[in-house]
Amino acid sequence: MEKNKKIIRTKDLNILQKLYIPEIIKGLKLTLSHVIRPRFTQEFPEERFKPEPSFRGRPVLVAENGIERCVACGLCARVCPALAIEVQASETELEKERYPVKFEINMARCIFCGFCEEVCPEEAIVMSNEYLLVFSSLDDAIFGKDRLLKPIEEVKDRLEFLRQFRYNKQETK
Repeated sequence: MEKNKKIIRTKDLNILQKLYIPEIIKGLKLTLSHVIRPRFTQEFPEERFKPEPSFRGRPVLVAENGIERCVACGLCARVCPALAIEVQASETELEKERYPVKFEINMARCIFCGFCEEVCPEEAIVMSNEYLLVFSSLDDAIFGKDRLLKPIEEVKDRLEFLRQFRYNKQETK
């Protein structure tokens, strides 16, 4: 193999392309199209943003018939890149064998990635449409089961979106 092999270009740039004039004109055209576009302003405190089902807000635990779906497998805690989830399991006499005695999410650490939702085999933890999180101290940012549990009716849109998303994902394989 030759060390000093010359690279031959199949097409050289013309003088306009060397000066980047067409590219500058394209950039100005794009900028001007955004300048003349109508503005969209939302008066935030009075008008609240209504997110789509695909929106990833704060994670919540799904409660079905007053009982959380979680079986305390701990997959969500293991997959969390921010190490924001803590789960402690115990035995139960109900249909399921285990339940979480302690389930806490540190919202100050949570990065809303949705990995916990993807890995959950029971659809017990989902990302809700809640996006307003205000804490006066770091201790207030730790959400226990009392603040995480939501009835299944409140998150049915998200659950339906997830089922449809998984169905579409399986179809493409």
